[in-house]
Amino acid sequence: MHDRIETPGGGTILFVGMADHTAESIKSLENCRIAWVEEAQTLSARSLALLRPTIRANDSQIWFSWNPRRKSDAVDEFLRTQKPDNAIVVRANWRDNPWFPSVLEEERQTDLSLYPDRYSHVWEGDYARAFEGAYFAQVLAEARQQGRIGKVARDPILPLRLFWDIGGEGAKADAMAIWVVQWTAQEIRVLDYLEGQGQVLGYYTNELRSRGYGKAMCFLPHDGVNTSVITGLRFADHLRDAEFQVEPPIKNMGAGAAALRIEAVRRIFSRCWFNEATTTAGIEALGFYHEKKDEARGVGLGPSHDWSSHAADAFGLMAVANEKQPTANFSGPIPYPKLGIV
Repeated sequence: MHDRIETPGGGTILFVGMADHTAESIKSLENCRIAWVEEAQTLSARSLALLRPTIRANDSQIWFSWNPRRKSDAVDEFLRTQKPDNAIVVRANWRDNPWFPSVLEEERQTDLSLYPDRYSHVWEGDYARAFEGAYFAQVLAEARQQGRIGKVARDPILPLRLFWDIGGEGAKADAMAIWVVQWTAQEIRVLDYLEGQGQVLGYYTNELRSRGYGKAMCFLPHDGVNTSVITGLRFADHLRDAEFQVEPPIKNMGAGAAALRIEAVRRIFSRCWFNEATTTAGIEALGFYHEKKDEARGVGLGPSHDWSSHAADAFGLMAVANEKQPTANFSGPIPYPKLGIV
């Protein structure tokens, strides 16, 4: 049911849920001069595309108010990434409220001291860096506080290794996720992150080469030895044909594999340094990776398989591989028999 207020000047204020609208029904708003979209971070790209050409009389305006959530949200892409010439974008938070009450100041200080992982999003208008209760929320917050998410340069001497979570081809296939990592004696340098969906393998190998990773060693999960029903070759074989070095895939760790990867990540996270400019999408996924729950019973159901799980699985593979092979092996040279390097 849509509510409305009739104004003294003969106007009408409508309260409309955008999720209810189709391309036809939204035409009922054509005579509206001003549209105000509250909680605009939840507005879908489709709803935004329907609304914009509808509220476009010469003197019309569309207002959006929202707390930023993700860079990929439709309103953020439209107003902060693209920013049309006729748009005005104002960032405002608690500091801009001249009537900011003392009770809210107490709440702000409580979040600052007890919940630093969510403070910047709730109070400062930053993007959400971690999902509430996410597996890696705390270690990510510590990494930021310690300055381990920033600028990390690639060492031209140290070897590079790629850690994969294998996706598929087609629009509905799982995403492919790849982390690019270097080891020193004390640090794990996370240099880059690559993700895609529905792309053929050649897309990733070409992209990796263009970024200078053509000589990196690939580490694959257990399904890296699965045979393609189309080509009759394994994923690892295809990578070797593309002239990448491939380590034997990590063995299947069984039903508790996800939990083992999560614990392995937590154990090594204090040594991880991230190059933020090239790993932001991966860091965002790590911050969202969380447990499914039966809310009625309060029972955990294991990791949620969603957009964030592919990056988390590939990162978990790196942590497991790090524990299975001594660090000295990771920071040593990569053999290339074809080039005479052994």
